[in-house]
Amino acid sequence: MLKSIGYRIQTLIIVLWVVVMTGGVATIVIICSFFSRTGNGPHLLARFWANSILWVARAKITVSGIEKLDPERSYIYMPNHQSNADIPLLLGRLPVQFRWLAKAELFKIPVFGRAMRGVGYISIDRSNRKSAFESLERAARTIRNGTSVLIFPEGTRSRDGHILPFKKGGFVLSVDSGVPIVPIIIRGTRDIIPKGHFMIRPAPITMQILDPVETSGYTRKTKDALLEHIRSILIDNFENEKREV
Repeated sequence: MLKSIGYRIQTLIIVLWVVVMTGGVATIVIICSFFSRTGNGPHLLARFWANSILWVARAKITVSGIEKLDPERSYIYMPNHQSNADIPLLLGRLPVQFRWLAKAELFKIPVFGRAMRGVGYISIDRSNRKSAFESLERAARTIRNGTSVLIFPEGTRSRDGHILPFKKGGFVLSVDSGVPIVPIIIRGTRDIIPKGHFMIRPAPITMQILDPVETSGYTRKTKDALLEHIRSILIDNFENEKREV
């Protein structure tokens, strides 16, 4: 009973902190966006926002595999998606510049949408097939010009912790841009806040960066093979880690 009350109090503190920090940082990001051509400065502000949330949540985080990334290359990062806590984890502890690939609807949200544009996040319009492919082509050009992006290939959070089927859009983008995919294994964020729950609990988190996978040998016709290859890598490493735990 006392532990449950403690979690409720902690959850309230974290929610209030997120609201205050989001409003403050988003305002600064919007201002900076008028002066930043690359979006790198706003991304660092977003990283500060994320790390402040992880600190308030008392998250114990272990990150491995950073040495596998070449700072001179652009990548498409593809992590599994366990909970809302994945977002501050990736922003705060993936020590590289990257941009989110996000639904066009999110860019219409007041303040939040303007901040996303300021950081350089890439809009994907899913209103119809033609708009979706046109936005993917624009995103591919951005990536070829040196911008890394992050995509949740499952498209949504897993309710039971198992890796869901993948959406194809990220793999169309991968073969069009020709840059490597970096699979990332996230564990523990579901214990902090599972999908459909609002109570926040402290828990250990691990983020494992796996070897980059070259995509230059794939085309749109063989993108499904790439999809299955990346999904098998994530599932194999995720299940192995579960057995070790």
